[in-house]
Amino acid sequence: MDETLKELAHNPFCYLATTGRRSGRDHTIEIWFALDQTTLYMLAGGREQADWVRNARKTPQVRIRIGTQHFSGLARDVRDGEEDALARRIVYDKYAPSEGDLEEWAATSLPIAVDLQL
Repeated sequence: MDETLKELAHNPFCYLATTGRRSGRDHTIEIWFALDQTTLYMLAGGREQADWVRNARKTPQVRIRIGTQHFSGLARDVRDGEEDALARRIVYDKYAPSEGDLEEWAATSLPIAVDLQL
């Protein structure tokens, strides 16, 4: 993993900026994440109904801020079974020790990947 990303991976959250699917305006949310190499994974508890998921599906070019670092990336649904398991595991492993019982959330949320453009 890139050294900068390795340092940023421990941040408690990132900021995801999407383009509104109807308004065309920027929408930014604070969200939990985990990194694997240059791919950032998030889990959408609201699944397909989450506004950020709908926005990213319409306009996959997104912006990510972790700490003071800014990245562009392409959001995508995680469709491969092995990648799905990886996404769920690394996000769960990062937050479960401090947040408690997240098993159901990790198992039922929709995994979304952002391939960072470095």
